Amino acid sequence: MRAARREAVERTPVWFMRQAGRILPEYRAIREDHTLVEICRQPELCADVTLQPVDRLGVDAAILFSDIVTPLLGVGIDLKIVDGVGPVIAQPIASADDLERLRPLDPEHDLAYVLESIRILVERLDGVRPLIGFAGAPFTLAAYLVEGKPSRDFVKVKSMMFGAPELWHGLMDRLTNITIAYLMAQAKAGANALQLFDSWVGALAPGDYATFVQPYAQRIFAALAPLDVPCIHFGTGTATLLSLMKDDGAPIIGIDWHTPLDEAWRIVGHDKGVQGNLDPVTLFAPESYVRERVADVLRRAGGRAGHIFNLGHGLHPQTPVATVQRAVEYVHELSANADALAGVTA
Repeated sequence: MRAARREAVERTPVWFMRQAGRILPEYRAIREDHTLVEICRQPELCADVTLQPVDRLGVDAAILFSDIVTPLLGVGIDLKIVDGVGPVIAQPIASADDLERLRPLDPEHDLAYVLESIRILVERLDGVRPLIGFAGAPFTLAAYLVEGKPSRDFVKVKSMMFGAPELWHGLMDRLTNITIAYLMAQAKAGANALQLFDSWVGALAPGDYATFVQPYAQRIFAALAPLDVPCIHFGTGTATLLSLMKDDGAPIIGIDWHTPLDEAWRIVGHDKGVQGNLDPVTLFAPESYVRERVADVLRRAGGRAGHIFNLGHGLHPQTPVATVQRAVEYVHELSANADALAGVTA
C-alpha cells in the first residue's frame, strides 16, 4: 500500500496477475469438483482460493478470485465461461434493443456473494497483506458482448464503433455505470486497492482509443477518486496507448512486457506509480535467467518510489510453482540489497 501511494519502502512489493489458481495443485484439486463460477459463488471457498497463492508463494498482496465477466452475470447476461476458450455469450449485443438486457447493477443484491467474499478475506488477512479488488474495463466487456466470445481481430467490435457509434457509446455508457457500481461496492466491502483490467484494449489504434474508450476510463477513475483507494489501470498491448492512458486518472499504470519499464515510466510520468513488467514466459526459463530478468526490471525502476513488481500479464497455467516462488524471493532480496542487485549480470 505504501508503494501504491509512492511512499518509501524497504523492498519492492510483488504480486502476480492470475496468481489465484491455475498453477497451484491445490486449486486444481478444487476445480475437479467445482466450476470457476461455483467457486466465486461460495464466499468461504472463494476466500480459500484467493489466499492459496499468498500462503504458497509469499506474495505481498491477495487479489480476489473472480472473473472479469462477473458483473455481466450479475445483471443476468446469459454466458458461460468455457475452459480453454473463455467467456461465451449466448446472445451477443447487435442492436439498440439488445442494450436493454444491460440493466443497472445493484451489487448488494446481484453480487452479494462477491462482497461477502471480500469481507471474509479482509478479516482473514487481518491487515497483514492488502486485498486487491478488480473489474474488467468497459471495452473488454464490450468486446465479449459484441463478438460473443474471445476474438483476435475484433471485426464486429470495430464495425460497431465505426459504423454505429451511437450504439457503441450507448453500450459503453451502460458498462461504465456497471463497472463503477461494482468497484465502489468492492471498496466499500473492504478491498484495499482496485485494478481495472482492459485485456483487449491493445487491439485499438491510439485515435480510436481516445474517441471510443478513453472518456469512459476517465469517468471510472473520476468516480473512484473520492474513495482514496489506490487504483491500477492495466491493459495488454498498450505500448502505443500509454501516452493516452496516463491522462485517464489512475494513479498507477500497469505495464506489459513490450515496453521497458524505465521507458514506460518516462511516458506516463514519474508522478504516477507503475506496476510490472516481467514477461510471464520468463518463468519457464532456468532460475538463473529469471534472476537476471527480475534484476533488469528492478534496475529500470531505479529505486524510485511507486514501483509494484508484477508480470506483464497473467501466469500461464503450466508455470512451475517453484520458479514463481523463487521469483518472489529474488524481488525481495534484490530490491532490498543494492549490492546484490549490482552483482547480477545478464
